[in-house]
Amino acid sequence: MKMSKYYMPTLREDPADAEIASHKLLLRSGMIRKSAAGIYSYLPLGYRVVRKIENIVREEMDNFGAQEILMSALQPREIWEESGRWATFGPEMFKLKDRNSREFCLGPTAEEYFTTLLKGEIKSYKQLPLNIYQIQTKYRDEKRPRFGINRAREFLMKDAYSFDTNEETMKDAYMNMWRAYESVFDRLKLNYKIVAGDAGAMGGNSSHEFIALSDVGEGVIFYSEDSDFAATDEKAKVYYPIDESNIEELNIEKVLTPNCKTIEEVSNYLKVEASHCAKAIDLKVEGKPVLVIIPGDRELNMAKLIGYLGAPEHEVEMMNDEEIISTLNSAPGFTGPTSNIPEDVRVIIDSRVTKMKNVVIGANEENTHYKNANYGKDFTGEIVEDILMIEDGDIDPNTGSILKSARGIEVGNIFQLGTKYSESLDAKYLDENGKEQYFYMGSYGIGVTRSVTAVVEQNHDEKGIIWPLIVAPYHVIVTVVNIKDEAQIELGEKLYETLRLKGIEVLLDDRKERAGVKFNDRDLIGIPLRITVGKGAIDNIVEYSTRKDMENSNISSEEAIENVLNAVSAELKCLDSFYR
Repeated sequence: MKMSKYYMPTLREDPADAEIASHKLLLRSGMIRKSAAGIYSYLPLGYRVVRKIENIVREEMDNFGAQEILMSALQPREIWEESGRWATFGPEMFKLKDRNSREFCLGPTAEEYFTTLLKGEIKSYKQLPLNIYQIQTKYRDEKRPRFGINRAREFLMKDAYSFDTNEETMKDAYMNMWRAYESVFDRLKLNYKIVAGDAGAMGGNSSHEFIALSDVGEGVIFYSEDSDFAATDEKAKVYYPIDESNIEELNIEKVLTPNCKTIEEVSNYLKVEASHCAKAIDLKVEGKPVLVIIPGDRELNMAKLIGYLGAPEHEVEMMNDEEIISTLNSAPGFTGPTSNIPEDVRVIIDSRVTKMKNVVIGANEENTHYKNANYGKDFTGEIVEDILMIEDGDIDPNTGSILKSARGIEVGNIFQLGTKYSESLDAKYLDENGKEQYFYMGSYGIGVTRSVTAVVEQNHDEKGIIWPLIVAPYHVIVTVVNIKDEAQIELGEKLYETLRLKGIEVLLDDRKERAGVKFNDRDLIGIPLRITVGKGAIDNIVEYSTRKDMENSNISSEEAIENVLNAVSAELKCLDSFYR
């Protein structure tokens, strides 16, 4: 493609609302444009990258035995009602009505849709196992769209669903997709980790996430270098032993704590470690009061709590001061699990609190706490093994070593759904004995457009993007320094046509721009291989370099062509190795 005719509106400055490198660079390089909050258009360069990632995903899904279909983005309310998720999925779902007042949603995911499709089609165990997938636009009304296409309200996603006859073969399908995902993300040259994840609204028994490591990633993972422990911060089990069995229980004592509403204030005032104060979190869960008690030096893991409660995430919210006063009969900032809490308040206690002796708890009175409170004698509640957020310094439960943490971008996830959706949607097949059985299902997602963000976050410098060859919008860019120089434009055109005819994806910068503008744009858009046609053209000499190394060498045009062909051929040979 000749850049004199190419739609590539680059920007010199970072857009004011762009927060992370990938967002800034994708906008500046003319690859995406914002339409509204969380909604983006993909311009020619950017769309080429999207299609290349899409094709890598497609090739690997096909290679691992999945079959591609395409379903509508519009999904009828009825199937979501059957699964129970029309009401529980939450405000992220875009809902709409047609002219006949029939209700639909713009699909945020497709478990119901795929299950309903196969429900009437797969009748016998002889037709199983089966894995089908689509690459389709998904819609989620994010409360806070941010980081460009990384957390958008409209995004391209590959979602696949496996259908099996039993749990064992479902797990086989799960591991098959695990290997397919490794192939996808290896080919994308991503630095990633596979970690245990929280199933959340998807349901099911087991899930894993594929996290592309990035300092600006919204996800946090914890892992051990001494074992195979690796999990998201929402999923990771918090392990630390408490043995205070030899400590004498003292008598509870009410004490004044004027204006001490936070754990830090109470701890400093009473000269008690924060770890021996009980933190109270006042919640409404589906409209009902719930008091959660955790150690004062820790944070509540809302995902674990929601999993324990079995409530939709959007139905769990913090109480305001007025609700604390009217519902808990307590003073805000001084709530505790004491006997004067109303009987209809559900009290949930992390197991670590029950093992602590002589703790400080709120007295539900203004400026007042109890010290030397002990579980079983002075307060009670439902004990939950672990509802804490993991932190730096926590311990690997397998080895006792200190866990390490990292941030990352979730680019893929896999779920073992079991019979959750086949039961709710009454999707059955006949087994070898002619008896009806529910499908065992798995669900597998890859964020195609989110993967673009991950690649850029891991491959850029202060000048622009550094695309890996496999996903670059073009393999090589030929830059003619002075298009008014007949020798330069002639050699540039010759290189362009020769490479193009050999199957190389090539850009020819034949624009009427200053050399500095061309070089800056070339660095910004990040084409991996570069040929510069300048004053040496009269002698058939060009400059050859790569975007990654940016070291120029003066060689003949024939050598430059050979270098490009070898680089692209080496990439193709790497691809061949994936299928041997």
